[in-house]
Amino acid sequence: MIDIKFLRENPDVVRQNIKNKFQDFKLPLVDEVIELDEKLRKTKVEADELRSRRNKISKEIGTLMAQGKKEEAEQVKASVASLGEQLAKLEPVEAELEEKIKKDMMTIPNIIDPSVPIGKDDSENVEIEKFGEPFVPDFEIPYHTDIMEKLNGIDLDSARKVAGNGFYYLMGDIARLHSAVISYARDFMIDRGFTYCVPPFMIRSEVVTGVMSFAEMDAMMYKIEGEDLYLIGTSEHSMIGKFIDTMNDEAKLPYTLTSYSPCFRKEKGAHGIEERGVYRIHQFEKQEMIVVCKPEESKMWYDKLWQNTVDLFRSLDIPVRTLECCSGDLADLKVKSCDVEAWSPRQKKYFEVGSCSNLGDAQARRLRIRVKDADGNKYFAHTLNNTVVAPPRMLIAFLENNLNEDGSIRIPEVLRPYMGGKAVIGK
Repeated sequence: MIDIKFLRENPDVVRQNIKNKFQDFKLPLVDEVIELDEKLRKTKVEADELRSRRNKISKEIGTLMAQGKKEEAEQVKASVASLGEQLAKLEPVEAELEEKIKKDMMTIPNIIDPSVPIGKDDSENVEIEKFGEPFVPDFEIPYHTDIMEKLNGIDLDSARKVAGNGFYYLMGDIARLHSAVISYARDFMIDRGFTYCVPPFMIRSEVVTGVMSFAEMDAMMYKIEGEDLYLIGTSEHSMIGKFIDTMNDEAKLPYTLTSYSPCFRKEKGAHGIEERGVYRIHQFEKQEMIVVCKPEESKMWYDKLWQNTVDLFRSLDIPVRTLECCSGDLADLKVKSCDVEAWSPRQKKYFEVGSCSNLGDAQARRLRIRVKDADGNKYFAHTLNNTVVAPPRMLIAFLENNLNEDGSIRIPEVLRPYMGGKAVIGK
């Protein structure tokens, strides 16, 4: 959510930003906010004047009563009552205008970074850099669920009976591999100075609307019936929510946290052959990283965050590349974002395994995450998040890139301590 003062002073910049994100249907909101804001400010001035007069007259009543002038005091009380009636009419108008402005402001997209490429959708994202040499073996690589099934590592049929499509049972060494990746990713981030955290797996609606756009919320979140609670789609939501309504000492920044959680997603609109198996699912586990920092440090942290994911995948012998998200592919709260994509030898192309985002002060503004410097100046923090690893997708890349011709799976050296010393998963 952008600062209304910025919109008020730079409406053309906000309009151009909306156009850059190919959301022209939101253009009328700019004029609507300007009009509503003007009405609200006039209403506030009128209401504040009435409150001031009422307070002044109320003091006069006390003075008159102290002087024994009860009759005069009663006459003055009548004027106070009249002011109260006028205020009673204005205050609901004030509240209604504030709510309308807030709703519009939460719909208008955040101002994107000047470095973001302009494009309509993910087909226009731009490759930044490749890490590791993509390799295609001289034997056929089966679909990832076929690899797992041959190792007795997955049961999709039973999961469908129990929970429906989009769920799975991981079994045996594949289940152990899944847990090993999560544990390795946890320790990898701790070694890089991040504080480990296991957050709540449910959050209230105020946190949901604080961390994501309405469109994302509708497409992703599962609501708990009869309660003001949602299952988290990713632990970054709960982790950023940890700082709601806080005033943070600038000297203690940045906060760098890495969190484990299960994640639950509707995955509305998921379709296509590559979304069979465990690529797009309703439940998975994930290791995440978030940063709360000073505005001038967010660019530096953005580069550090995506590099962490690249380094982790390379330590597991998986080639990756980074892809700059274009304007039309950015969620409304994001200032800048890049995807980390892993190489798929089977498909002979890269696919997304993680996403790094700088959200500027948008989440902090919605959740009231403020910072106070040594001089007492207050400002909104910047927030960032990035996927360390999400094993279902990561498992696809891992299995394909470490598959032997006989169907066994190589275990990279760094992962072996988490696999009981195993160097290979065999049939």
